[in-house]
Amino acid sequence: MTPTERVRAAYRTIAEVDRPEVWITLRDADDVLREAAALEDRLAAGADLPLAGLVFAVKDNIDVAGLPTTAGCPSYAYSPEVSATVVRRLVDAGALVLGKTNLDQFATGLVGTRSPYGAVRHAQQPDKISGGSSSGSAVAVALGIADFALGTDTAGSGRVPAALHGIVGLKPTLGLVPNTGVVPAARSYDCVTVFAADLAQAQRAVTVMTGPDDADPTSRAWPPDARFAATGPRVAVPDEEGLEPLSAERVAAFHSAVDRLRGAGVVVERIDVRPFLDAATLLYDGALVAERYAAVGDFLATTPDGADPTVAGIVLAARTLPAHRFATDLERLDAYRTEADSLLTRFDALLLPTTTGHPTIAEVQADPVGVNSRMGVYTNFVNLLDMAAAAVPAGTADGSPFGVSVITRAFDDQVALDVGAMLTDVEPPQARPDAGTDLVVFGAHLRGCPLNHELTELGARYLGEVHTAPEYRMVALPTVPPKPGVVRDRTRGESLLGERWRLSTTALGVFLSRLPEPMALGVVIVDDGEQVLGFHCDADTAAGGVDITEHGGWRAYLEAAGSVR
Repeated sequence: MTPTERVRAAYRTIAEVDRPEVWITLRDADDVLREAAALEDRLAAGADLPLAGLVFAVKDNIDVAGLPTTAGCPSYAYSPEVSATVVRRLVDAGALVLGKTNLDQFATGLVGTRSPYGAVRHAQQPDKISGGSSSGSAVAVALGIADFALGTDTAGSGRVPAALHGIVGLKPTLGLVPNTGVVPAARSYDCVTVFAADLAQAQRAVTVMTGPDDADPTSRAWPPDARFAATGPRVAVPDEEGLEPLSAERVAAFHSAVDRLRGAGVVVERIDVRPFLDAATLLYDGALVAERYAAVGDFLATTPDGADPTVAGIVLAARTLPAHRFATDLERLDAYRTEADSLLTRFDALLLPTTTGHPTIAEVQADPVGVNSRMGVYTNFVNLLDMAAAAVPAGTADGSPFGVSVITRAFDDQVALDVGAMLTDVEPPQARPDAGTDLVVFGAHLRGCPLNHELTELGARYLGEVHTAPEYRMVALPTVPPKPGVVRDRTRGESLLGERWRLSTTALGVFLSRLPEPMALGVVIVDDGEQVLGFHCDADTAAGGVDITEHGGWRAYLEAAGSVR
């Protein structure tokens, strides 16, 4: 679709589904259509707009210039002159804002019912909850209105609604996506998230939003040692005791997801997940809830109109917490973080159910705090322990969508995407398409060859086969294990087949430090003229090898040599 056609389709769907509780502020269609027309002019002029033609919704605790920010409380509303950094980056990339979505007030809740603008009903089962706090955003995607939507996640708000709707929710490592222009819930643990129908769409938006912002002191850049791929992968899963909060059908659905990973070649091992679940209780049951009071407590203490009584009760209860309890809980959290790191030492990721069940709106009204607490059993710890997560669909259970979350250490976002892709049978999107260093290998480091583990153990990512320009020779060297040597020869050279891998800056340094003679790295020209780092061999060493250029690559030479023997 053209941008204009996509906008018209979105507003047709809005009219057809008739779900006014999804929105707090819906933009006038004519205004968005004018922006779409201007976007088409920019595209015609050759502008590079990676998200051109996509429409998105914004949770109403994230600023959009010209639209009120309410955080789910009418009397709190203000009119920002500047959009949040994430919104500006998305709009600059060509995406169009449809409006601001409903939420659990002040992003405090996992149910989607704590709003004076109305409880947000589930997209397909209106008697059940949508999940919160990013309720409206998830439903806008699930109903097909928006291509993607922004949520926020402190306790699981960017993941629980995704699980309940059978869509994807990406929660990046804290700080990778800046929080400038976002109403805080618990400042140390807040994260802007993305909902989409699939991993690739969600990651496209996250990629655009990622990057430090001087206006946000909590924002962070990718570290030089961040991995580009899992090293196995090896995935930890909970033992049977860790699945006790689930119904029998949900346990079966989780085991089915685990079996899918095993079928994809993943090594799966059960662990005791109690340290993670115990850490989760600190967010609301401990003194860390004081961060909620620091964010909006003084405002709620004035008993403003439209304040949700459950939200106000949670926040105001933190007013009298002594500072020493907060310090004690931070110390406890450090201990949990150390224990969690130890438990995951041998693993690339932890797989958990995203949430425990799918209650009705009536059940939440009868027990608003108890039901909400159960929804966060498997999510509350993730931001506390500085982890990343990808929530993906994993079938159905008890008549509702069932989802799982791939949880990783900070900055292992790519690993979460890769494992999530295995669960959803899609090609894994790249978390950092423009970062790292590419390396072309020709021999023992190829996939399936003896030294390939030297790349995979460093978190290198396979990018595919590659051909050099037709000006290289290959010789078989008398090394253990056998290796080829590649030399540039513009007169007698041919095009050689190799593989392209991507490594982090730190991984490349480690790889180079381990490189034995006579191997060396230098510039290799590939068939499209691009210069890429690759394996080389000096001419003197190559003179002692057997010329195998005619085979066009190391694998073809090995196959020919094997057939001769």
